[in-house]
Amino acid sequence: MTDLFVPLQSLKQGDWFKLICGASFQHLPAVRNLTLAYTLAGADCIDVAADPAVIAAAQAGLQVAKTLAKDAQQRGFDYKGNLPFLMVSLNDGEDPHFRKAEFNPTECPRDCPRPCERICPAQAIVFDNIKEDFSGVVSEKCYGCGRCIPICPYDIIYTTSYVTTPGAIAPLVMSTGVDAVEIHTQVGRLAEFQRLWQAISPWADQLKVLAISCPDGEGMTDYLRAVYDLIAPLKSALIWQTDGRSMSGDIGDGTTIAAVKLGQKVLAAKLPGYVQLAGGTNGYTVAKLKAMGLLQEAERQGAGGRGEEFFPLLPAPCPPSSISGVAYGSYARVLLSPILEKLENKEVSNTNMKATVCLEEDEVLLWQAVELAHSLVSQIKSSQRRESEH
Repeated sequence: MTDLFVPLQSLKQGDWFKLICGASFQHLPAVRNLTLAYTLAGADCIDVAADPAVIAAAQAGLQVAKTLAKDAQQRGFDYKGNLPFLMVSLNDGEDPHFRKAEFNPTECPRDCPRPCERICPAQAIVFDNIKEDFSGVVSEKCYGCGRCIPICPYDIIYTTSYVTTPGAIAPLVMSTGVDAVEIHTQVGRLAEFQRLWQAISPWADQLKVLAISCPDGEGMTDYLRAVYDLIAPLKSALIWQTDGRSMSGDIGDGTTIAAVKLGQKVLAAKLPGYVQLAGGTNGYTVAKLKAMGLLQEAERQGAGGRGEEFFPLLPAPCPPSSISGVAYGSYARVLLSPILEKLENKEVSNTNMKATVCLEEDEVLLWQAVELAHSLVSQIKSSQRRESEH
């Protein structure tokens, strides 16, 4: 098997790991550095915004990771130079993942305690920022979690949403060399889904993975069956992403329960394809899945697994009986935020000009970031699998 198919092997073995950079997250240095760290830590997929600049930043991180494979191995990490799939997220209608917070900082009273600034997990809200001479929402850092809205004592924060324009964005995104697409949909939007899928379908054969992300709702499983009827037959692998509690994984351990419950519901529907958790996932998720018997046992995964069975880019041959993987968004990003913040605050002076410091340029911070990323990735990557690959 070539390196190209390592992520598909992970899906089949039930230890697929996806990093969600954020469908609305466009802070290019962070996207690049998160991609680099999690690739070196063994991620199978990097999910980014459908923005050519963001895609390019992630691709830059992937290429740097490839050059550091030997260094990673010498430091005890499993990374062997294979690249994770690069995925972009699209939406067929209004969705909390595709929005930005906004407010006019001149409307904020001077004596406001500014709870919005403290609660923002992306540090996207700043006041009187000396370095940037800016107050308000740093748009490229905001990923639409919405936690600032109810906490504002003056009710002046609002959001601006956007919807993928199928005819414009699909060919632009699909021509940039991405490996996978995720479509965010909701129960009752079959016509909207169909319009987006028709725009993507001319490029669908080049995809290695198609993911469908859908929150829970009345009639959800019937809706997913209708979606499957629209997209079948597929040449790519198919993932059902269970969006349990959107963008909440960094809040606390309890948020993962919604993701696990929704995963159980989709598994019970016995849809063709793989089931992958998201929405509230964190450091507690894998332990919860193991305790509930929802992960494949490593001993039952098979010792070989590198042969031709992984070459066909096909959906799961039969409905899975266990969770095939976990995607981490806000939790994975917040885990590395202390490292990225240090990097961002590191000033490179050259005749009073400041330049962005890339993660690989600070060896200490680089491997600290990879170690932190690996602490999360390794939870689902079994020791038995690592041994079988040596």
